[in-house]
Amino acid sequence: MPKYLISGHLPDNFDPSAMTEEMANEIYALNDEMDAAHVTVFACGLAPAGSAKSLRVQPNGEVLVTDGPFLEAKEHVGGISIIEAADMDEALKWARRGAVACRASSEVREVFFMPSPKQLSEMANAGGATGKVG
Repeated sequence: MPKYLISGHLPDNFDPSAMTEEMANEIYALNDEMDAAHVTVFACGLAPAGSAKSLRVQPNGEVLVTDGPFLEAKEHVGGISIIEAADMDEALKWARRGAVACRASSEVREVFFMPSPKQLSEMANAGGATGKVG
C-alpha cells in the first residue's frame, strides 16, 4: 500500500504553549482514530524551526552547517505523519482532518520508494520483479 507524508505547517512564531486543551484533545483523538484505522506509520511534532540546523554542500564538496531552517519563510514544518493509504484521495481525507485539528495548513506527498540494486536482484530471483518503482 502506498505511503504518504503529511507535513503540517505552522507560523514561524508559533508558540507551543499557546495550544489549548481543546486543540490538544482534538489532535490526540484524531491520532487515536488513525491508529485504530491502521493507517499511521509514524507521526510526531517537531521542535521550533529556530532550533533547526541546515546543511548545504559546497562546490568544493565540503558541507556547510548553519543555524536555522534551510528556507527563510513565514511558515515552517511543525509536524509530520507518514500514513498508509489506498490512494491520494484517502490520504487527503486524513490530512483535511489533521489541518482542522491542528488549525494549520499542510502538504501531502506520496513517499517515493526506489529499491536498491540488491533488492531488485532479490525480487528478480524470487520472481517478483515488475520493473515498477515505488
